[in-house]
Amino acid sequence: MKKSLILCCSIIAIIVALTTSCKNKSSKNNADSKDSLSGTISISGAFALYPLTVKWADEYMKLYPKVTIDVSAGGAGKGMTDALSGMIDLGMFSKAVSNEEKQNGAWWIAVTKDAVLATINTKNPEIESIKTNGLTMEKFYDIFITNKIKNWGTALNTKSKAKINVYTRSDACGAAEMWAKYLNGKKQEDLQGIGVNGDPGVADAVKKDVNGIGFNNIAYVFDIKTRKKYEGMAVVPIDINKNGKIEPEENVYNSLDEIMAAIKDGRYPSPPARDLFFVCKGKPQKAVITHFLNWVLTDGQKYVNEAGYVLLSEESIKTELGKIK
Repeated sequence: MKKSLILCCSIIAIIVALTTSCKNKSSKNNADSKDSLSGTISISGAFALYPLTVKWADEYMKLYPKVTIDVSAGGAGKGMTDALSGMIDLGMFSKAVSNEEKQNGAWWIAVTKDAVLATINTKNPEIESIKTNGLTMEKFYDIFITNKIKNWGTALNTKSKAKINVYTRSDACGAAEMWAKYLNGKKQEDLQGIGVNGDPGVADAVKKDVNGIGFNNIAYVFDIKTRKKYEGMAVVPIDINKNGKIEPEENVYNSLDEIMAAIKDGRYPSPPARDLFFVCKGKPQKAVITHFLNWVLTDGQKYVNEAGYVLLSEESIKTELGKIK
């Protein structure tokens, strides 16, 4: 009996030792995995995706301290050009990839959704009429494309003679392309107005001009922390059903969460709602880039709503992950 007890205790001791060893080895492997992942990732491009990409980069570098991610904005056109020329690893892109870009080797994945909004100054002389009646696509068309509508009275059927000062983008960008596409399938080159560089530039111009109208990506209209519009910024609601007034289902601009919900369920039209992409010259080969993209579409998705963007559907995420494998 004594020998059996000693043998039993010995077996238990061996099992405990092996279990502890396996746990330690597993923990060590996990630590090694994080410590061994290193390298640099350079990213440039669309202002639309810039705030979320910065958030992703910051969170990823906390998890993987040996990885350095450099992010800069400059417009979707710059993002694609830089990616195809090999100047950067990933381009932030905010419009559909063209056939020419595909022929030049563009590879891309969708990572989130957002939208372009028509923006005005909160002190616009016709602000109440604008909020109540909104503008139809046809009215926007005659403001931004044909320039037939030159004052707010004509746009709103009021007696106002206040001139409309139109602002557009001077840099090649997804926001302008999507806004133009919404206006009867036009292109950025068809947009009329004073050219301003970048989303911050247009937002600043509108804030300084009570008669101004422009268009901005959501992240430059709403404060991510307060979920309310930035001071001085207002949105021109779209009269989708063209009945001359903004119905409750069309009034989706009071908070960041409202407009995000409207984009997700399709109440806000697409375009100007759209997917946002990372682009690359061919399928990425660097392990650190592949790992980062996988993380963006999995664990990184928890930062999407927080940063003021709209989640892709589960089916879309599966599709995009399949492109990386």
